[in-house]
Amino acid sequence: MTIDSPKASTHSSTFRMDCAIRATIQASPDRVWALLTDAAGYARWNSTVESLQGEIAEGQTLQLRVPGQNRVFKPRVCDVKPGRSMIWRDGMAPMFKGVRTFTLTPNSDGSTDFFMQEGLAGLMLPLIKGSLPDFAPVFETYAGDLKRAAEER
Repeated sequence: MTIDSPKASTHSSTFRMDCAIRATIQASPDRVWALLTDAAGYARWNSTVESLQGEIAEGQTLQLRVPGQNRVFKPRVCDVKPGRSMIWRDGMAPMFKGVRTFTLTPNSDGSTDFFMQEGLAGLMLPLIKGSLPDFAPVFETYAGDLKRAAEER
């Protein structure tokens, strides 16, 4: 990682875990949004994703595979504000749920502030927390990959 690489922050309590990352990307929100909503192209720019199937659109359910996992994650896309934000939700409350939020904020110099946060919560979390990976390096790689892809000319 370079010195200007984004750094993730994490917080954990008994029934909740959060990981978040911010990065300034020297590209327009439209350029960043195009990458974030192109399911077929995700694995080309994002080394944290093996494959992503489905349409990244309001109400759609995706099929997401990550390297080193046999499981297929099936988040549902919701609360889409094109070019600005979206949420992916997975799981069943109150037992266990994951909520990933993506937010893009345009800057006056043409760059974009990217923010991504994932919250895991539920009654099952204390039982499985020890088997979950450290999300901080994954988020740092994700944001770095997105930054490189968006800034390519």
